[in-house]
Amino acid sequence: MRHFDFLDDEDRTRLFFREPESFTRESEPELLAMALGATLYSPATRPELACDIARRSATGATSVVLCLEDSIPDKDVPAGEVNVIAQLRLYGEQQGRQSLSGDQQNGGDGPLIFIRVRSPYQIPMIMEGLGEHATVLSGFVLPKFTEDNGAIYLDTISAASDTVGRRVLAMPVMESPDIAFAESRVPTLVGLRDLLEKYRSHVLAVRLGATDISGVYGLRRSREHTVYDIGPIAAVITDVVNLLGRADNGYVITGPVWEYFSEGERLFKPQLRESPFIRHDERKLRARLIAADLDGLIREVTLDRANGLTGKSVIHPSHVAAVNALSVVSHEEYLDATDILGTSASGGVASSAYRNKMNESKPHTAWARRTARRARAFGVANEEVDFVDLLGASLSQ
Repeated sequence: MRHFDFLDDEDRTRLFFREPESFTRESEPELLAMALGATLYSPATRPELACDIARRSATGATSVVLCLEDSIPDKDVPAGEVNVIAQLRLYGEQQGRQSLSGDQQNGGDGPLIFIRVRSPYQIPMIMEGLGEHATVLSGFVLPKFTEDNGAIYLDTISAASDTVGRRVLAMPVMESPDIAFAESRVPTLVGLRDLLEKYRSHVLAVRLGATDISGVYGLRRSREHTVYDIGPIAAVITDVVNLLGRADNGYVITGPVWEYFSEGERLFKPQLRESPFIRHDERKLRARLIAADLDGLIREVTLDRANGLTGKSVIHPSHVAAVNALSVVSHEEYLDATDILGTSASGGVASSAYRNKMNESKPHTAWARRTARRARAFGVANEEVDFVDLLGASLSQ
């Protein structure tokens, strides 16, 4: 797998100073977690999931979640279990045929596939049902993760790894009322941090369930607002990053889902400046993004990164290109990170290569290391290339 692999050689040369690296399901966790990018959620009851996965992979999705939890009604869970096993077996057969024929362009290693389960018992049931095709599955998303159910979930993940003889990954979701409520949040997160540390080799990333947390307060953000505009939700994100996302020993924390994808009446002005699109003669692209409510998503992704989050849950294919384009490291960021890492041992302060900021080696080292990992996963843009160029090329495919 490789981000932006759907672009042709000419476009990649035009856009990238340093192209994204290839990765597989067995790559080191630090790179794999960073490379999640836009993680596309789909209900496990969709009748043609195997085709959906292949199609979305071909257009840039490198991680998908097939959901057996809140996205489907309770009565449909048994049918969803049967369907997700059947569709992943079909997908595995298709991958096997493509591998034998050498058709990597239309199959290859495929996206990272996770299943969002409702309870631990579904994990061994699914693994057994997949049989020899369990290799297509990267792991499981663990919803409403708490100290009470967390050890059971992670023990089951560990057992599944032993059974299939390879690493099965977990992505717990922070969304329970104990995390939402101020009086219980910090002790709960401390307990979860200790629990996750015991199973660290299996925990790929920690996800944030902003929708469930909002539900605890009876709130729902509109398309005009980001989660950072909603005080109680922003407070939860701050504490999760503080306790689980620290630079020295934390986890990748992924951004919460953006749930809007269709045009609707707008109360406030669009959140995309005109000047970058005018400069690239891309007024139509700006209008297209606004019509699809992607201006709010774009703003939220930039705030996610500013607050220590990486990647994002998305529920519509139109979101994937925007999230991944915003994940590319700019030429300026890359030069700053390289300079900082080159002097981190000796310390000191120096003007940036772009002569517009101070790079202080020791305080900025953790940021530089994270930026270098993002550069490996998403590449580095050429000097005159920005988000508009990257998104325009992605959407033209």
